[in-house]
Amino acid sequence: MSIKAILTDIEGTTSAVSFVFDVLFPYAARHLPDFVLNNAEQPAVAAQLAAVRAESGEAEADLPRVVEILLEWIAEDRKATPLKALQGMIWAEGYKAGQLKGHVYPDAVEALKRWKEEGFELYVYSSGSIQAQQLIFGCSVAGDLTPLFSGYFDTTSGPKREAASYTRIAERIGRPADEILFLSDIVQELDAAQQAGMQTCGLAREGGELPGHPAVASFAVIDLNGF
Repeated sequence: MSIKAILTDIEGTTSAVSFVFDVLFPYAARHLPDFVLNNAEQPAVAAQLAAVRAESGEAEADLPRVVEILLEWIAEDRKATPLKALQGMIWAEGYKAGQLKGHVYPDAVEALKRWKEEGFELYVYSSGSIQAQQLIFGCSVAGDLTPLFSGYFDTTSGPKREAASYTRIAERIGRPADEILFLSDIVQELDAAQQAGMQTCGLAREGGELPGHPAVASFAVIDLNGF
């Protein structure tokens, strides 16, 4: 068997897309204005607000305008790194307060635990920030799953639909790309990983196909011996 490490997406793969869009995003949008206004002087927050001004091309934007920009980005589902970082900070408060619990499919929990016990290295690659990833798995409905993972990757490693991002991740993992299996529900992400030399498997939880890749409806039926 050539697979030594498994790299998994979150949204639509280990976790329901509805959790992100129906729970996390509205929570962040609801709490973002007060969070920004109350924490703008904190160094970590100030750095992200500066990045928002730079990325939006509005260097002189005041705080209310920065909040407007961020809310526009949330509405667009824009994969902007400073937005993801700020959302992660807001979600951290929600998880800490017990207002949020990360959704993870039971079949994903069972398979990840089994693969870890069998000696596979497990990694996460999501467009959500590394902090947000750790919160979903650390404060999940199944308890703290973070001990299962050896590392996390987000948009700081590059866009998920570009092969170079997966090449970069393989280098950071320290394994040849063909020893890594990438799991996702998005065909363009699977294509990019495949172009970088990774093995791929698509999650089609509602059925259907992901052309060019084997597809399954559940982690329970992924056979690592088949790669």
